[in-house]
Amino acid sequence: MSADDVPAVMALERALFPLDAWSEGMLREELAETATRHYLVAESGEPGDTAVVGYAGLRFVPPEGDVQTMAVAEPAWGRGIGRALLTELLAAAGERGVTHMFLEVRSDNPRAQDLYTRFGFEAIGVRRGYYKGADAIVMRRVTEKGTDE
Repeated sequence: MSADDVPAVMALERALFPLDAWSEGMLREELAETATRHYLVAESGEPGDTAVVGYAGLRFVPPEGDVQTMAVAEPAWGRGIGRALLTELLAAAGERGVTHMFLEVRSDNPRAQDLYTRFGFEAIGVRRGYYKGADAIVMRRVTEKGTDE
């Protein structure tokens, strides 16, 4: 993700998370933290089309890391984009020495919960009222150093 991607990412952020959207300033601050952050976008993949259809972010302070954000445009659901984004985040985390990955996911988002579970994340707690209108399920994935499976 680059600064040029911010307008497209913010459009998706506001459409997908109308109650809890990050501000543009928050996103730009995250992008500026290159020593501890890794952000990426997914583009449509259609010939000649570079529209952003997904994005994800990682915070890493080895041995721990966090999925800061992850989203896929609704028309692109079911195409493996979320899987590809999470695969890349986990690979980037592994390269940086992260062995314990954490995330929060909305309690009313079973699609995301299922994706994270398929990647080895396990629910370890609940943060009541973390999101507007929903709790957060806290999930963790532990791997051995040097693996990104």
